[in-house]
Amino acid sequence: MDQFTINLLFVGASFALYIGIAIWARAGSTSEFYAAGRGVHPVTNGMATAADWMSAASFISMAGLIAFTGYDNSTYLMGWTGGYVLLALLLAPYLRKFGKYTVSEFIGDRFYSQTARIVAVVCLIVASVTYVIGQMTGVGVAFGRFLEVDNTTGLLIGAAVVFAYAVFGGMKGVTYTQVAQYVVLIMAYTIPAIFISLQLTGNPIPALGLFGDHAASGEPLLAKLDAIVKELGFNEYTAHHGDTFNMLLFTLSLMIGTAGLPHVIMRFFTVPKVSDARWSAGWALVFIALLYLTAPAVGAMARLNISEMMWPNGGIEGGAVTLEQIENDARYDWMDTWQKTGLLGWEDKNGDGAIQYYNDGNAELQAMAAEKGWAGNELTNFNRDILVLANPEIANLPGWVIGLVAAGGLAAALSTAAGLLLAISSAVSHDLIKGAINPKISEKGELLSARIAMAVAIVVATYLGLNPPGFAAQTVALAFGLAAASIFPALMMGIFSTKVNNSGAVAGMLAGLVVTLVYIFLHKGWFFIPDTNSFSDADPLLGTIKSTSFGAVGAAVNFAVAYVVSGMTKPTPAHIQELVESVRVPRGAGAAQDH
Repeated sequence: MDQFTINLLFVGASFALYIGIAIWARAGSTSEFYAAGRGVHPVTNGMATAADWMSAASFISMAGLIAFTGYDNSTYLMGWTGGYVLLALLLAPYLRKFGKYTVSEFIGDRFYSQTARIVAVVCLIVASVTYVIGQMTGVGVAFGRFLEVDNTTGLLIGAAVVFAYAVFGGMKGVTYTQVAQYVVLIMAYTIPAIFISLQLTGNPIPALGLFGDHAASGEPLLAKLDAIVKELGFNEYTAHHGDTFNMLLFTLSLMIGTAGLPHVIMRFFTVPKVSDARWSAGWALVFIALLYLTAPAVGAMARLNISEMMWPNGGIEGGAVTLEQIENDARYDWMDTWQKTGLLGWEDKNGDGAIQYYNDGNAELQAMAAEKGWAGNELTNFNRDILVLANPEIANLPGWVIGLVAAGGLAAALSTAAGLLLAISSAVSHDLIKGAINPKISEKGELLSARIAMAVAIVVATYLGLNPPGFAAQTVALAFGLAAASIFPALMMGIFSTKVNNSGAVAGMLAGLVVTLVYIFLHKGWFFIPDTNSFSDADPLLGTIKSTSFGAVGAAVNFAVAYVVSGMTKPTPAHIQELVESVRVPRGAGAAQDH
């Protein structure tokens, strides 16, 4: 059986399962559509939250960015994991206790303002649509490779599948679909990693193999990798080379952006009790850790395998891989397959029949390259988003493992896309249409408007996904920055401060959103249209602060504006202050006693 047929079997079987679950759990009421009837078990919800959380950015893109940058991109791991802990401890239980369906509804009621609710809807839609662009980018990469079509066609096919099970199932269908998707994606991520760790280090646990010895040379694996990438003119893999201040801001943006993401917060509205929200968060962290502890090993081992494949004769002195090897050696079949997607490319610039892969921007290598007659780096295109999906083929693993990874990559992208689209649709139908435009709308009409909003969001995200502003994880980082600058401060002030009033909350959210959005557009192009940017992340507007790191600055602006405006306007009403206190204090707690 050829690889294409195996891929179709794995992907087809998983999709049949997802759509079957969506039909079985089809939402029949707004409660089921928005919050799964509030009847989801904490373990089930934890698994669904993990699938919702571990998007295409985590599954497909993160390890690729770590692989090609090394230590400096460990910020993705630190920021996303730390942010989830922040969400679990500071926000989730209190929001569940408040008892609303959506984040915007909480903000509207807490800040006793329809305007605040509408502004929260706008912030949520902007952040969520940006996030969905990253997911659709991952969908296009995965479908393009495993259905052996171009990236654009793969993206359109993926959009149709998301539409099929997200639009009809609502939160109830999405929840149980995401449980199945978690099982598929975690198996797809860890099984190849175990195989590759055994090949390279003899250790079946990738996280331990990363710090073990390279089986072929006897050297520590990371020392071996450092030596190879330095020889090729790249930065040392395990060392810090970037700007520390920007790295700190980026990590902080990811952390507080995580705690402000509406599609993850919504998951905590689906459990029966406040205590279940805490347990859900704990279980989700366990399920997330299985992938996040494996990702650094996947990135490092893949980088080592790729470097050795491009220089199969023992490094630069031994000679680069030849065109004849790429065309005739079965170990290089993956290159031809990925070239068809347009995400991998090479060119024999100097006509010597070999493909030299090295950092042609390194001054130290330029003299040697000139002496050897090289004409620059000839691996002209290696999209970071393909690395995890190509990893099993690069390591020459069995066909069924490659098929499993195909299904896992799609599960990761589709599960998060569905959660985000649900957050967008609930914001439009429940918060905007029912909450502000037509409060008397029927339940049937509200469900219809939710599904129409989701369909429109899919079309917009698919269109923008054709020309994303970066790799999947980089695009998602922009969404985290927007959530950090707009939603997170409003939630924190709404739960922990009675001093911030409706005017302060509205002014803060708008200030944080606008300043962050403008900064991103100045660096990534207005509305992400190519070639409309005035700056780049290589040469940012403000010092060393890249567009992906600006969310933390936007959050500071939000907090500052909110408190200043609140201090200049009427104080929060007494009944709202009492409401805030009641959300934070456990039921049955007595008054404080002086001992």
